[in-house]
Amino acid sequence: MADASLPLRPKPEETPDAEPASGEGAPAPSKKASKKAAKEKAKAEKAAQQAAQRAAQEKANDAADTAKDRYGRLPETEDLAPVTNLTQLSEDYFEKEVTVIARVDNARMQSAKLAFVMLRQQGKKAQAVIAAVGPISRQMVKWTGAINLNSVVQVTGIVKKPAVPISSATLSHLEIHIEKVYIIAEAAQQIPMQVKDAEKPAPVGGSLEEEPQFDTDGTPIATLKTRLDNRVIDLQTETSQAITWISSGVAQLFAEYMLKSGARWIFSSKLTGSSTEGGSEVFEVKYFKRTAYLAQSPQLHKQICIAGDMNSVFEIGPVFRAEESNTHRHLTEFTGLDFEMTFRHHYHEVLGFAENLLVFILSELKGRYETEIAVIQKSYPKAGDFKLPKDGKALRLNYMDGVTLLKEAGVDVSEQEKFENDFTTAMEKQLGQIIREKYDTDFYVLDKFPMAVRPFYTKPDPEDPRLSNSYDFFMRGEEIMSGAQRIHDANELEASMVAKGVDPKTEGFEDYLAAFRQGCPPHAGGGLGLNRIVMFFLGLPNIRLATLFPRDPQRLRP
Repeated sequence: MADASLPLRPKPEETPDAEPASGEGAPAPSKKASKKAAKEKAKAEKAAQQAAQRAAQEKANDAADTAKDRYGRLPETEDLAPVTNLTQLSEDYFEKEVTVIARVDNARMQSAKLAFVMLRQQGKKAQAVIAAVGPISRQMVKWTGAINLNSVVQVTGIVKKPAVPISSATLSHLEIHIEKVYIIAEAAQQIPMQVKDAEKPAPVGGSLEEEPQFDTDGTPIATLKTRLDNRVIDLQTETSQAITWISSGVAQLFAEYMLKSGARWIFSSKLTGSSTEGGSEVFEVKYFKRTAYLAQSPQLHKQICIAGDMNSVFEIGPVFRAEESNTHRHLTEFTGLDFEMTFRHHYHEVLGFAENLLVFILSELKGRYETEIAVIQKSYPKAGDFKLPKDGKALRLNYMDGVTLLKEAGVDVSEQEKFENDFTTAMEKQLGQIIREKYDTDFYVLDKFPMAVRPFYTKPDPEDPRLSNSYDFFMRGEEIMSGAQRIHDANELEASMVAKGVDPKTEGFEDYLAAFRQGCPPHAGGGLGLNRIVMFFLGLPNIRLATLFPRDPQRLRP
């Protein structure tokens, strides 16, 4: 029994700070562990010493770098020198200093003292050279040769004539000798698709689900899906740049012609309380506690404007069609060029106006955008062979004339002869080829379509109610515009709606009908698809190539 007078010996856990005496309770480290620890320590010390040496060397190099202020990130204090567009450079700039802002299409070191940089601006390319001569240091040359592809840079240099033309550059007759180069926006080191891949033509057929195809040298060809998934890269190619200029030109020329004619530019709502055509191919959207629809066209609003004493109106805007059509020429959203105007005696007054409008647009495209067309033709050979009427007037045939031409070619047109069906896509294409061979034109008009295939607001032909006062425009055998004389009498319009299965009392249609009850002059018009005009004019294999950000049943990005 322990003596109560002696102090109790504390338990080991109650004295956490106590350390065992040397050799008591703690095993001695092995020679192997000690040797390993010493080795690791020496290794760490050596790495630290090398890092310090590198830092010191870099500091010394930086201090000795005669060009340290001539490259790197663009300084905030950098003087804003006038910037010249790459495409403006010519022989007039030889031996002159210029500053350009462009992307790095390619960069490569030729030696420790020489590097080449291919600059790209809106698809155009020019070579730049940097050499370690004078104030240009080896460090600057090395840095320049390692810039990430696609980075945006500001380059200042002297324009010179190369000893031999640079075949890989668009501007082959000149090069820029770099004096300063700064990064404005650095691109990622890895990109999903390079611009050089998108510069090759899209695979033949232009479908969305192609089998892998390869170039003659064995390199894979970027599919249409890959291009659209990486649209920002695809848009940087010279061909895509040219196509977007053509799209811009079509819209500009349409507006130019309409404004010159005295038409008024309108901006109708794209949210409606009913489907424009009275069909089911509309997109429903939640509109607070109600259902609204994305407009299939500005048709009803155009006509209300005519009833509102606007004699001639036009609009450029989005059109939405909820069609489950995964074809080369269909989109769920496209840009519509719509017009509506009054006439005095006959709807052919408007038809003639529309024909002249299209001839103007197509003729001016050929003249004003000759350079862009030549660029596109390198990838898509049909871009330069669109045939316009020799006399400057559109070829106009009746629908039944088209039926006769197809019948003579051996096509079964029994349904068309009954005035019950429109032409199929295959028939349209074949008719386009027949007309090209017979009349030497890729643009023509068919008038007097069967009433059965036209919407409720179309005016029937008074001489033959089976036909209508309606017309379609075609390019390369495919439709780009549908138009007609509209019914302007309220009672006749209401009866036509009922006959076509459209309820006149539906919200949206009530206001439309009410506009005609106040009196409306005779009028006609049409709706053109900008994307189709661009596609068929340039002979592109797919409408998505003629659309900035295509939307179809499968695509909602980017």
